[in-house]
Amino acid sequence: MEGIAERVAAVRRFNRFYTRRIGVLREGLVDSPFSLAELRVLYELAHWPRERGRPTASELGEELGLDAGYLSRILGGFRKRGLIAGKSSEADARQVHLSLTRSGEKTFAVLEARTSDEVAAMLAKLSPEAQGELVGAMTKIEDLLDGKSSPGQRKDLYLLRPHRVGDMGEVVRLHGVLYAREYGWDERFEALVAEIAAKFVRNFDPKSERCWIVERGGEVVGSVFLVKKSKTVAQLRLLIVDPEARGLGIGRRLVEECVRFAREKSYRKIVLWTQSILGAARRIYEQAGFKLVAREPHKSFGASLVGESWELKLQRVR
Repeated sequence: MEGIAERVAAVRRFNRFYTRRIGVLREGLVDSPFSLAELRVLYELAHWPRERGRPTASELGEELGLDAGYLSRILGGFRKRGLIAGKSSEADARQVHLSLTRSGEKTFAVLEARTSDEVAAMLAKLSPEAQGELVGAMTKIEDLLDGKSSPGQRKDLYLLRPHRVGDMGEVVRLHGVLYAREYGWDERFEALVAEIAAKFVRNFDPKSERCWIVERGGEVVGSVFLVKKSKTVAQLRLLIVDPEARGLGIGRRLVEECVRFAREKSYRKIVLWTQSILGAARRIYEQAGFKLVAREPHKSFGASLVGESWELKLQRVR
């Protein structure tokens, strides 16, 4: 049986392999003058949630786990390059809120594109199935190291991964069975889900769309889709979590992944259509910042329902 020394060696071996593979040890990443830490700071400034306001240096340091002195030197370098600007807080003049300048936004956009291209080139060497396995393994590593690996919490672990062959059938089955059992909807709802899933597969654009599959104990227990509705509008579809996997925050995380991805792809708005009786889903949307914009009674799937349109505006972080 493998002892702790062998496991430590295996983890260190993987770390050496992966840092070489993604070029972390190079002085400048993605053919730029920036280090990994500097790129992480730029990324946080570009993607800082607008609802939290502009971050202070201390908030950035806490988010990234960076030493205050080291972060101060990084920010000083960014100021000299004209990449960031600061604005004193109205409540406390000692607090300075940071944001990217227009030059900073342009610089980061170039770096973000290069990073995505490098990762895409690495993934292109693998088959779609192998890509799914790789991302799934990375997600599992993230979950295990995110404080969920103690014996009392192992039952709460789940795998969040991209879709692969065979998943769409499971998504359709899960929707059909769950909504028939909990709400009495007939097979016409299952047919609608099948049509949405088929359209997604036929027209899938990995540059602007995504499907997340939740796997637990080897079974598909949830999903969500983010599809392109227009150049600036994305649509959230087919959010579902199996009753056996509820209470783990999976629904909230799926919606958060959609919002994060939409921001990365520069969408300005996310829209969705749901039903008034789906209380749990509606609460998740509301907590994520979505606003109810329209309601309309209708009769579908053998039931009298009230359809609701929700939307989330994604303003640019400055």
